Amino acid sequence: MYIQVVMMKQDDPRKCSAAKLVKFGLAKSVKKTTSRTLVLDPFSKKTLLKSDKNLASSVTGIDCSWNLATAAFKKTFSGIPRKLPPLLAGNPVNYSKLNKLTTVEALAAAAYILGDSDMASTLLDKFKWGHTFLALNKNILQEYSEAESESEIIEICQEYRLFV
Repeated sequence: MYIQVVMMKQDDPRKCSAAKLVKFGLAKSVKKTTSRTLVLDPFSKKTLLKSDKNLASSVTGIDCSWNLATAAFKKTFSGIPRKLPPLLAGNPVNYSKLNKLTTVEALAAAAYILGDSDMASTLLDKFKWGHTFLALNKNILQEYSEAESESEIIEICQEYRLFV
């Protein structure tokens, strides 16, 4: 799975998880998205499923500040928008907050759900706290990766008492 990021440059560059992925060659920084990419969009109506892997050749994360996310996603991005199902953040700033993921956490979750758990681990290995994200979400990520429909995702969320 090919990983891309659109850098909005709204955060401290020294703390930017997407910039670190680009620096280590694990993601490519792009200015525009293409029609054949899955765009991780927290405001999308559709949830990412493993079957979405057949629709695109890449996953693109939009690296922006959570404080400015609403405005950032008002911009139209080409591609296939998908939101991640509910997950707990493992990063130190938003630890255990629901859906307050860094770009690397979002990309790793997408890779895992799309069937590439090794890629998820590789992305998170560059961060001291990366293993924490996987530890917090390991079981639910596995279940999400096996879900075949949005209704199954909702059932999983109800089982874990996560709100959709």
